[in-house]
Amino acid sequence: MRTLRIVAAAAIVLIVAACASSTSPGWTFNPTEPPTPAPVQPSAAPPTVVPGPTNPTTGEGGGTVSSGTNVNLVAENVAFDQTAITVPANTTFTVSFDDRDSGIPHNVAIHKGSPTGEAVFTGDIVTGPAQTVYTIGGLNAGTYAFVCTVHPNMTGTLTVTP
Repeated sequence: MRTLRIVAAAAIVLIVAACASSTSPGWTFNPTEPPTPAPVQPSAAPPTVVPGPTNPTTGEGGGTVSSGTNVNLVAENVAFDQTAITVPANTTFTVSFDDRDSGIPHNVAIHKGSPTGEAVFTGDIVTGPAQTVYTIGGLNAGTYAFVCTVHPNMTGTLTVTP
């Protein structure tokens, strides 16, 4: 009887040891830290953002970069503060993005034509409150959409002028 107990105990020890040395994570939870957003850097010559209507009837939304190559864009209450932005063609520009929604992740992505068109830029997702600066290579003249990939209802129009 004693030998049987020793054999059973040894078998249990071997089974526990085999499970403990397994390469699969099992039930272990190891959350990763969110990326630290890049600080917003002021540009040497801040641009002037002039509001312009997206909808000429209601005068809602809009923003046109009249000088410089930086666009300020805010996400707040799960919405962008601008629904139309204009930048010059074939010129690298930056988007100073300010996510003011506490605990809510947002980003900016640019797509050809519509929010579901081909992506030409996708910025890192930041969880608010946080700020980051996206640098976007010069785009060809045309109409693009900007969208939050986390909240596809957050959209706007990016017009790239010749």
